[in-house]
Amino acid sequence: MGVHRRWVSAITGAVVAATLLAPPAAADDPITDPIPEDPVQSRLGLVLTEYAQLPASEPTPPATDPRLIRHNRINYIGEVPDGSGRMYVPDLNGPLYLLDGGQQHVYLDFKQRYEHFFSGRGMGSGFGFVTFHPEFATNGKFYTVHSEDEEAIAEEDPTYPNQPDAFVQSVVTEWTADDPAADEFSGTSREIFRFGFTTQVHAIQQIDFNPTARPGDPDYGLLYLAVGDGGIGVDSDVPQDMSTPAGKILRIDPAGTNGPNGQYGIPASNPFVGTPGALGEIYALGMRDPHRFSWDPAGRNAMYLGHIGQHAIEAVYEVRAGDNFGWSEREGRFEFRRETQCYLYPLPEDDDQYDYVYPVAAYDHDPPPNWPCDADSGHAISGGQVYRGTDLPLLRGKYIFGDLVDGRVFYTDVNRMQRGAPRAPLHEMQLFDTDGNQLRMTDFVGDGRVDLRFGVDAERNLYLLAKANGKIWKVTGTRMGAGSEVTREVQRDLVAHYDFEHPFAADDSQELDQGSSGTLLAQVNGGEDMRVADGAFPGSNNALQLQQQAPGVNGNDDWKAGVWDENGVQSLSAFNGTKGATVMGWFKMTGQNPSPNSTTPEPDDLFNAVGLAGVLSGNSDGHDVRALLELIDVDGEMRLVALGRRVDGGSSQTFAAQQDWREILPPDEWVHLAATFDYTNGEMALYRNGEPIPGFYTVPGDPWQLDGSGASPTNPRGIKIGGSFPQNTLERNPCNCRMDSLMFLNTAADADTIAKQYRRFFNH
Repeated sequence: MGVHRRWVSAITGAVVAATLLAPPAAADDPITDPIPEDPVQSRLGLVLTEYAQLPASEPTPPATDPRLIRHNRINYIGEVPDGSGRMYVPDLNGPLYLLDGGQQHVYLDFKQRYEHFFSGRGMGSGFGFVTFHPEFATNGKFYTVHSEDEEAIAEEDPTYPNQPDAFVQSVVTEWTADDPAADEFSGTSREIFRFGFTTQVHAIQQIDFNPTARPGDPDYGLLYLAVGDGGIGVDSDVPQDMSTPAGKILRIDPAGTNGPNGQYGIPASNPFVGTPGALGEIYALGMRDPHRFSWDPAGRNAMYLGHIGQHAIEAVYEVRAGDNFGWSEREGRFEFRRETQCYLYPLPEDDDQYDYVYPVAAYDHDPPPNWPCDADSGHAISGGQVYRGTDLPLLRGKYIFGDLVDGRVFYTDVNRMQRGAPRAPLHEMQLFDTDGNQLRMTDFVGDGRVDLRFGVDAERNLYLLAKANGKIWKVTGTRMGAGSEVTREVQRDLVAHYDFEHPFAADDSQELDQGSSGTLLAQVNGGEDMRVADGAFPGSNNALQLQQQAPGVNGNDDWKAGVWDENGVQSLSAFNGTKGATVMGWFKMTGQNPSPNSTTPEPDDLFNAVGLAGVLSGNSDGHDVRALLELIDVDGEMRLVALGRRVDGGSSQTFAAQQDWREILPPDEWVHLAATFDYTNGEMALYRNGEPIPGFYTVPGDPWQLDGSGASPTNPRGIKIGGSFPQNTLERNPCNCRMDSLMFLNTAADADTIAKQYRRFFNH
């Protein structure tokens, strides 16, 4: 199946990519690209074997936020520490599952147990997490956190005063099983901690024990709670306020009694015990959404936190007692200002006095240039695990984590994750199924939003799981993947590149640009359904479907793609005054071409053109072009053409293929086409599968008004694909076809460059 999703994300998050510190800037100059280095595309890949499919579940009350309407909301997998080999999986919608040799059991259901259970609003609301006491096999104790609604807030006393106008409460509970080996829970429970949050976001996420601590160690049996800022840290100093749990990691002793409610203890070794005005439970502070943490089972047993940011930075922190990560004065290694949330700023000169701790690894959101700066760009870090297993030596010593929204998987070497040093370089990993097919997580789940999480078993085997389809995969191997499908020569001048393997996580009816411009491409009218499971070359899994929808209706519903701005698309400024252009990609005819003309009453009338792909001129209403690959009528005969215009508003020139277009583009066959335009000398060319196509110019004389210079010094108004008028105001020249790996260059590529690029698709 293709990649589908029927909602627009609004998750506020950020993602992790980095190597060096951001370039210097004046203190009052905003930094629009805080981490310019993207994660390096690694050839190292993970082999994922499907481990389990968990049942569907629904939020309580029923959700209206489509981000919560998933197959289920599983959010972790771990192994019960009793030697049984059983795995546990919490589902935010209520069930706690045990997996035992392929058998699934609902061990405990919070939706059934609690009258005020709440999971219908907020990405982390519901049954958030479970952790088992290291001595569970003998004492039967485990700990959970779940959410309760406003009625519970009115009835129940919190451990510490709720945030103002609390909407949801997080409740931490200790359970004692009568029989730790049973498949279903029976036993007793007691509440140990309760706290209310103003909004439904950033409540208590993970709770856990340090698995590297041994009996007799100071950390043994102490429970860590990752408490978010309740969504109000962005407008307040709550994460820095030591009198409240919000925006902190707490460490408590569930066997103690000296806490404020007598239900837990405050370890004397906690860093702020005895500090006036500070809660003794605080282990670290200054956090927005401390989503996932884990410990390295080797080396220094360092604790690593995946921290979800606001609009810009996704970060990994090494956590030590007493740390302050700076939120909301800082986001990552930058100054955060509440009045200008679109941007970050350089650290002030007196930053050292605050003793803030900065990330050991990070990546930024890099929102597309034609996306609002204050809108969510669909990123949030999913903290992971340091691999210390024995079966996969290529992974040893790597911290493996990902982006929970778009499903990318990263690694960074632990020995590069050093406090006070430059950020550790990030590497994006490749993913493979058991048949050796290279896929993205969006392909594994069949959805543009993955909702990715990570887990681990007692042998340190790594697991990936996704809410999108409720599946869990075990990492069973590594393999080396292919390199880039783009040659170095093409990459140098590649302004825009759409391979339809990269749905925009915030709205997967749009495609992310893999070229230098970053220009989002809208899949007009068909949205995410236009991305279909097909590929023009080895390693391609998805293609774009274009088609006419209602041949007999002069409507506006044909499937096409593009971007359009009447003021010119700033991100396409590389075509401003360009001396040349190239349009190329893969095409497969899948229906009637040309299509019935929906603008006339005569059913036998056909459009006189079939739109393929091109760059618009700087004054185009959606039709006039600077560089276009198309099928048009030339002297009464349909031909494949390169059609270009040097001067905005001036005449166009057409270079037409001599060969019958039906031989060039036979039905249901992938064909690679290219059209080149040299605006300095008027030369144009066409190519099929890397070879030149003989052709002829159709306009005599000098329609381009050649003077040795390039095209008009204007930004093009956009790109059109599969028809005219990408702004969706008119229906013209639809293409019943599929397209793959469309590339737009700001140079007239030569024959050798095009031939090498064609071969690269099969040898990368």
